[in-house]
Amino acid sequence: MQLEFVPVEDFFFALTLAVRTLEEIEQPNLAIEVGAKLAEKFGQSSTVAAASQNNYNYVFKVQGVPEAPNLVVSVADWQDKLRLGSDYGWTLDAERKPVKTPEHGRRSEFNQQLKAHLQELLGVSITANISESIDA
Repeated sequence: MQLEFVPVEDFFFALTLAVRTLEEIEQPNLAIEVGAKLAEKFGQSSTVAAASQNNYNYVFKVQGVPEAPNLVVSVADWQDKLRLGSDYGWTLDAERKPVKTPEHGRRSEFNQQLKAHLQELLGVSITANISESIDA
């Protein structure tokens, strides 16, 4: 898996309406630590936070996932939790409404791969979770 950072200038062109939460991770100081590592590695986040519950949202185009060639991943903080999101297993129909794809059942597996990749990329330990596959 390869992540290509999407800077704030290109954010709206990369993000799709199909991005859904993969997992929210409640682990002491994890969101702060990940935010600091992302800022160090990539600079300003992809979006400017509009609320006090959210300080950053780094968006990446993902390469190396054959079944989802135009994949997008979001790494954000939300109410002191680390929130991972992606459009993996979702697409937009002709009316631009999100619909599930055949890969939807593998979102949990993709989430585990993403967490492992982030741990290696950022040198952080992501261990706890409060919910998996929040989307229906």
